[in-house]
Amino acid sequence: MENLKILTNPYEDPKHAEAIIKVLDSYARDPMGGAEALGDYTKENLIEELKKRDWAVAFLAMLGEEPVGVLIAMEGFSTFASRPLMNIHDVGVIPGHRGLGIGTALIAAVEAEAIKRGCCKMTLEVLSGNERAIKVYKGLGYKPYELHPEIGTAQFWEKKL
Repeated sequence: MENLKILTNPYEDPKHAEAIIKVLDSYARDPMGGAEALGDYTKENLIEELKKRDWAVAFLAMLGEEPVGVLIAMEGFSTFASRPLMNIHDVGVIPGHRGLGIGTALIAAVEAEAIKRGCCKMTLEVLSGNERAIKVYKGLGYKPYELHPEIGTAQFWEKKL
């Protein structure tokens, strides 16, 4: 896509830092992101908190001067492979710009970063009803995690603290 630029950890430019929050908030407000706006604490602290963590990486998609997508990923560690892995934690594209390849470009950027870091695999979670994202992920070679088909696929669980 012409004029699409993917910026990596663009925290120092206040305009880009603000854009990360804006696009992430748009994603959070979407039903596929939880349908709830980011809280004030998150809006005020996310960029500074991300800057402290060298295992976190943020990508901002810009179409010209307009922020249109964001991807935030976290490096983890695979004990079975004894190597790092990269987890896509958030990926969102502004409505009106979906279906143009922006999400795919963001995923290509994080995959390149993962290779640079020596990661053994990529992971992500996706809602079972998010058919558009599932189609993109499958097209890029992602699939549900399973050790043995007869035991079933992995489930993503949480406990809020």
